[in-house]
Amino acid sequence: MIGWAVFCLILALIAAVLGFGGLAGTFVGIAKILFFVFIVLFAVSLLVNALRGRRPPM
Repeated sequence: MIGWAVFCLILALIAAVLGFGGLAGTFVGIAKILFFVFIVLFAVSLLVNALRGRRPPM
């Protein structure tokens, strides 16, 4: 999921350089949403593993 966020951010940068401001703003918004969803899922994963008494893989 973090890969999709980075992909959208790169597309936003390319669109901004080419002058597509509205499209760049849309891609930045998508990248933000995906990034925060990734952070929430990561935190939930850590919490579930902590409650089960398992360590995350190294």
